[in-house]
Amino acid sequence: MQLIHLAASAGYTMPATWRVLTKAGYFIGLSGAIGATVTYAASVRPSLGGVTSHGDDVEVTGRRTATYLAWAGVVLLVAGYFQLAARVARAGKGMPFGDALSPARIRDFLRAPAAKDAWIAQGTIYLVQNIVLLLASAVLIALFLPRARRHVNVIALTALPLSLAVTLIAAVPATAPKNADKLLDLVFGQVHIVSGVVWIGGLAFLAALAGARRQLGESAGLLWADIWRRFSLVALVCVGAVLTSGLWLSWKHVGSVSQLWTTTYGLFVLVKILLVLAMVTAGAVNQFWLMPRIVKARRDDDASSLLHLTLRHFPRVVWGEVVLGIAVLAVVPFLSGSARSEAGSPPAVSSGSVFAVGALLVLTLAASFYATVKASDALARRTAPTTA
Repeated sequence: MQLIHLAASAGYTMPATWRVLTKAGYFIGLSGAIGATVTYAASVRPSLGGVTSHGDDVEVTGRRTATYLAWAGVVLLVAGYFQLAARVARAGKGMPFGDALSPARIRDFLRAPAAKDAWIAQGTIYLVQNIVLLLASAVLIALFLPRARRHVNVIALTALPLSLAVTLIAAVPATAPKNADKLLDLVFGQVHIVSGVVWIGGLAFLAALAGARRQLGESAGLLWADIWRRFSLVALVCVGAVLTSGLWLSWKHVGSVSQLWTTTYGLFVLVKILLVLAMVTAGAVNQFWLMPRIVKARRDDDASSLLHLTLRHFPRVVWGEVVLGIAVLAVVPFLSGSARSEAGSPPAVSSGSVFAVGALLVLTLAASFYATVKASDALARRTAPTTA
């Protein structure tokens, strides 16, 4: 009720239902494709390649990986189509979303001439983006074929840059940025998107893979201990990038702390911040409580405990993070406009002092992450058995 009251009083326009669903679905599609391929390349693939244990654990994990990536391609394709239709509906003033689904309408949108002072037509940019999206989806969907599954490494590593290009191409401006701030908005916006979808999509990917635990042997704990260890570093980098870019974007759109609860835009930002902090807290539980116990079980050669921690306990916490991550993506479509404009505050203007404060915050954040890694290592050593 408070959100509706604020929206009415401040002139905030709540997005249409189709806009919320298409935008959230688009980011879910990106999370599935980018998050899974990056996590596979950085965590799963090197762990599978370094396994020396016996059993069919590698084969089972490889099959499940191929299936997940194939379905990620399907989701990306469907989400991309509805996102493109949403762009058509927004470009045509008052056009119903159902009309925007028409291939003829989409064709006209993509063929529209460039606007004045534009170096390229906006429709051309979206045309290139969706061609790349089709290629990325086709590469991933090919993994439904038995023959293609023999080359999952090549296919996943081919789909990775294509999936990244989908969001990067869409961010290319049709007109030159007016100043350095506008350019930084584009850069930090893409850093925020890519790091966020890698974080959320990677968590979902690994949680889904861990669902094959009943088909795995006792030695699978060693494999998954290595996978979680590698992904924890990926997640740490993503969290740092999300928070750093989020600081810039929040400063650009929120003029003061009080605007977080006195404007509609600010309330949605506050909800998003709380959800992200909850995800960070869940990650801290894994880093400071579960990872040291996994290290201890590995050093004790306790296969039973290692299997329980890596494939039962750890995934439960990760699924909680995934739910929180999906909630974050559901909030994103409501972040339209600016808390500054709602409150009548002047637009943000960067200066040397702003960059100095930002650099200090980033250094503080980096130092805290370094301390996190060291503290986790220290806890792992404390839980390790004392040797004679």
